[in-house]
Amino acid sequence: MTTATAGADYHCEITAPVTARKAFEKIGRVSEWWAKNFEGRAERLDDVFTVRWGETFVTFQITEIVPNAKVVWTVMDSYIGSLKDKTEWTGTKGVWKIAEKDHATTVHFAHVGLLPAVECYEMCVKGWDQYVKSSLLQLLTENTGQPS
Repeated sequence: MTTATAGADYHCEITAPVTARKAFEKIGRVSEWWAKNFEGRAERLDDVFTVRWGETFVTFQITEIVPNAKVVWTVMDSYIGSLKDKTEWTGTKGVWKIAEKDHATTVHFAHVGLLPAVECYEMCVKGWDQYVKSSLLQLLTENTGQPS
């Protein structure tokens, strides 16, 4: 489910037959579902990690964590070469909320600051839809994602 209403941040969610602990752990395995070119760690509070695609990079810091329930990735630095504002993601946040119920876990993801008015919105929505709704879901259900 993707929400794209005026003024609304990007949101999506997936549900998989796994525990909240397993979902939480696999979200932190960024190189297995999002970007193969990954540096750093994405598991604990204050961890810093960078994902890269050619000249494009995004550096995150984990700024909030509730084990098996929530993790917040804050963009500390970014460079997206195809955009006029190459640092458009800097200061935005990826907020992951995880809830287990009836032998399944729902992962809700919001990219806070990714609004319809920003230049990369359409491209970024397609990317998040692919990586969260397909690759991360596949990592959760089949233990193998589709990172780029």
